[in-house]
Amino acid sequence: MPIKKAIFCVAGAGTRFLPATKAQPKEMLPIVDKPIIQYLVEEAVEAGIEEIIFVTGRGKAAIENHFDKSAELEYSLLQKNKIDKLAEVEKISQLANFAYVRQPVQQGDGHALLCAEQFIDPTESVLVVFPDYLMPKSNKTLRKMIDIYREHRSPVIALDEVPMEAVSKYGVIDFKTTDQDNVVQIQKFVEKPKQEDAPSNLINAGYSILTPEVLRRLKSSESTAGDGEIRIADAFVNLCAEGNEIFGLKPTQHGYDCGDKVGFLKATVDMALSRDDLKDEFMEFLQDRLKKK
Repeated sequence: MPIKKAIFCVAGAGTRFLPATKAQPKEMLPIVDKPIIQYLVEEAVEAGIEEIIFVTGRGKAAIENHFDKSAELEYSLLQKNKIDKLAEVEKISQLANFAYVRQPVQQGDGHALLCAEQFIDPTESVLVVFPDYLMPKSNKTLRKMIDIYREHRSPVIALDEVPMEAVSKYGVIDFKTTDQDNVVQIQKFVEKPKQEDAPSNLINAGYSILTPEVLRRLKSSESTAGDGEIRIADAFVNLCAEGNEIFGLKPTQHGYDCGDKVGFLKATVDMALSRDDLKDEFMEFLQDRLKKK
């Protein structure tokens, strides 16, 4: 069965960006002129996804509004003859079929995923996105993940490389290489290890393809931290321990941790410099600021 559904888990509180996220979802913070989450939705659609289920939480209505039709705005743009802007706005609600479900309490990323279980056929695999991380569009990360799944019919995780001094902030993997470029077989997961205990500097970037077996494991998963939370990593740990195949996709270019202030700024600068309508004036500004330093 081809992968046509994606679950976007967007119930997190965004505390690292307070007070900006006090009244708006962190996923709606803009990179230049587009919310973080829209970049990822567009990439998912380009990779063949047709249905997107958002697992939301309290205070996330802006996400629903963003991907819904806005008749008043569209009429206003039409009246002002802003046809290009009208087409851009209309396209958002037409990207995919959208559905929404709320995570009533935050009990781990696995619990968030299980909140969307009603939308998933028990026999299908799904793309899962936690949209803190933004990979360069040129990487074609989601499309490549689906291609890897199509070949192996096993779970697939998008990876990124970070400096060793940063590994304690992420889930880190141990791996062995394969005969495919940028594809590794994951052997072990270590959640937020100390630098000296990290098996590598390859981290989970928050995108994965989960098979029905992973979803079944989540239902019976017990927290390794003893806090009652259901974590996707725990299901992966058990699968690895039993010798099941899980594949990882290494990046061709590094991504951006947009849940981190510096990562968010890096993404904004690079995205602005990639735009023909912005890069010259913005580069001149940056060069002028550097001279004054």
